[in-house]
Amino acid sequence: MSGAFPPDVFAGARLAVLGLGRNGAAAAAALDAMGAQVLAWDDDPARRAAIAHPVDPAAWGRIDALVLSPGIPHRLPAPHPVAARAIEAGVPVLSDAELLFRAARRSGSAARFVGITGTNGKSTTTALLAHILAEAGFAVAAGGNLGPAALALPLLGAGGVYVLEMSSYMLERLETMRFDAAAMLNLSPDHLDRHGDMAGYAAAKREVFARQGAGDLAVIGIDDAHARAMKAALAGSPARVLTISGQAPADVTGQGGVLRDAAGPILDLAQAPALPGAHNAQNAAAAAAIALALGADRAAVARGIAGFPGLPHRQREVARIGGVRFIDDSKATNADAAARALGCYDRLVWIAGGQGKAGGIAALAPFFPRIAGAVLIGRDAPDFAATLAAAGVPHRIAGTLEAAVPEALATARRTGAPVVLLSPAAASFDQFSGFEARGARFAALARALPDAEAA
Repeated sequence: MSGAFPPDVFAGARLAVLGLGRNGAAAAAALDAMGAQVLAWDDDPARRAAIAHPVDPAAWGRIDALVLSPGIPHRLPAPHPVAARAIEAGVPVLSDAELLFRAARRSGSAARFVGITGTNGKSTTTALLAHILAEAGFAVAAGGNLGPAALALPLLGAGGVYVLEMSSYMLERLETMRFDAAAMLNLSPDHLDRHGDMAGYAAAKREVFARQGAGDLAVIGIDDAHARAMKAALAGSPARVLTISGQAPADVTGQGGVLRDAAGPILDLAQAPALPGAHNAQNAAAAAAIALALGADRAAVARGIAGFPGLPHRQREVARIGGVRFIDDSKATNADAAARALGCYDRLVWIAGGQGKAGGIAALAPFFPRIAGAVLIGRDAPDFAATLAAAGVPHRIAGTLEAAVPEALATARRTGAPVVLLSPAAASFDQFSGFEARGARFAALARALPDAEAA
């Protein structure tokens, strides 16, 4: 069962919302509907104009909590002035997920909460777990960093499950939230400007396991060194700890292309075409471990994984021209994510570039022999080109997707490569509003090429 939250959940609370993007606007509306006095503001006049009564932070006075949109820093690299003022006054800075948890508990809901985090794969795993649970007959609401904002989700009753994708930005703004089941999939350098260094980033991710007790489940990947180090730190946790892997022995593993746990095989992953590669085998292992722990039966887990349609911009075929497939993996905003896609194809033309992350693409050198040619876009294309040139990888700086897509097709035809892969290994904000817009533009350009067939 699901429904609306009672109108007095936050009665008497004075809550400030700073940042009125997807998360903030939903938080302001939901908190208002739950009886809070909401003081909302955005530095962008256009976003302020979209709400009924924006309140300048200078007039806020006493507030009980500041709900800060994930993209707005409260510590590093420099705190937003309003966040700094709140911290100085001892006002908690919270994420909307924290307030969803409080609202559910204050409403008497016994619904369980699942948190999914990791540098890569958390969106796929969140959506996959929600899909499995729905297949198994659970009332489920999924969102957070993926899809609907946390406070846009409905009130779930007993037996219901909230499945939340938790970014490091959200995790560092929790105070009381406890996950009945939590997964940390993998860890590689990302968002270091916001967390200071790798230790700070890992500490933020580790918050997904905070406050867990006996009866709770902690799922941890073991396919990278940073995640294995975090697994070691969980040795004293009162929660039950399960390891997952896409390629090695673990409590739940996809090693050898068959998903299995201690009870035996769950599914031949060849039956799950939307989940290619060892990284997706690990995602499936995480989703299966949690679904089974929540009470889903093995047959429903297998059906859910096999029937999962995948997510946009994550290795999704968007067009085909002759024997050349165009694959949109725009969600790959760092080198580690791009590695997961590059490893799935023996020969390809690679479209990459944008706002590169620390380290650039040097870590992708083991995959360079697979690249028949690279076509580079965006701000850091020259840096990527230098790395490729040093390794002898054929490449060209196209600058824009408009120039890159036909160039990539010509390269594929000239070299016989069967795949054109957009897996940028970089953020998109130098040229697009986000990875979604970048992927959508790539798909549109590919489908507009002569003789293209939409996938």
